[in-house]
Amino acid sequence: MFSEELGQGNPIGSVIGKGDVLDIAIWEAPPATLFGAVGGDARVMSSAATARGTSLPEQMVDSDGQISVPFVGRIQADGKTPQQIASVINARLVGMAHHPQTIVRLVRNAAANVTIVGDVAGSARVPLTSRGERVLDVLAAAGGARQPVSKTTIQITRGSTVASLPLATVIQNPLQNVRLQPDDVVTVLFQPYSFTALGATGRNDEIPFEATGLTLAQALGRIAGLQDGRADVKGAFIFRLEDPDAVDPAMRATASMTEDGKVPVIYRINMNDPSTFFVAQTFPIRNRDVIYVSNAPLADIQKFLNVVSSTLLPAATTAAVISQQ
Repeated sequence: MFSEELGQGNPIGSVIGKGDVLDIAIWEAPPATLFGAVGGDARVMSSAATARGTSLPEQMVDSDGQISVPFVGRIQADGKTPQQIASVINARLVGMAHHPQTIVRLVRNAAANVTIVGDVAGSARVPLTSRGERVLDVLAAAGGARQPVSKTTIQITRGSTVASLPLATVIQNPLQNVRLQPDDVVTVLFQPYSFTALGATGRNDEIPFEATGLTLAQALGRIAGLQDGRADVKGAFIFRLEDPDAVDPAMRATASMTEDGKVPVIYRINMNDPSTFFVAQTFPIRNRDVIYVSNAPLADIQKFLNVVSSTLLPAATTAAVISQQ
């Protein structure tokens, strides 16, 4: 679950970063002596009897994390909030402007973005705001998924952590619609899951399945079940690389683990037991599972007899023909 792997997170706030674009407006109380002397911008001007304001050209925070303001000079903006930047400007204008008041507004955010790629209408870098954008917000900003919801998986990469969930789960469970953090990568995948069927099954193949999940009963149906003439109904197995938390602690203590920390586990299925079919309706198939059905002992004997008959029958036929001659 995203809520467990990534957490709910917090809104990033309005901290300014390098590359951000700021809008700065400065007001002076009457009589305006500095900025008001040259008129002012119509967007921020009020009546001449009260106050006069000037809107400066948009400022981009440079590679040093600074901006330049007339009569103020260079100001360190990187790592500060707009309110902190406004306070610095007001403090430096004291003695030059008449009771200055400054408003700093973030126009374009370049420092905190989320990248969304994959099976979406348009891949994009989506800026994060103090609103705290969530998974579905960013997906909507990219035009939405191109495939049906039931067949789409959302994968979030945050540093070295990678977590995946069906899109349907994110929509149905609000807790999984987590807040995203700067530099997260959201990948929208279409049918990334599959299992492999081998042995005495109706179909030996790699079978894709939907992101919403698949039960063992459904998986057996997709591979046309077991072969009646070959399969050992007591010898069906599921091979899985299981999470350690799903394994009994006593077994986990002595189990060999893979490089990525998984435990190889074999589940045995006794299809001769009717209760197994109830379990099969809730037992989930995981991505990269292998379902193997062994041959029945009589099937191996039958194979041997077929080999013997295929060898002896031509010889017996040849002997009979020679004796007739």
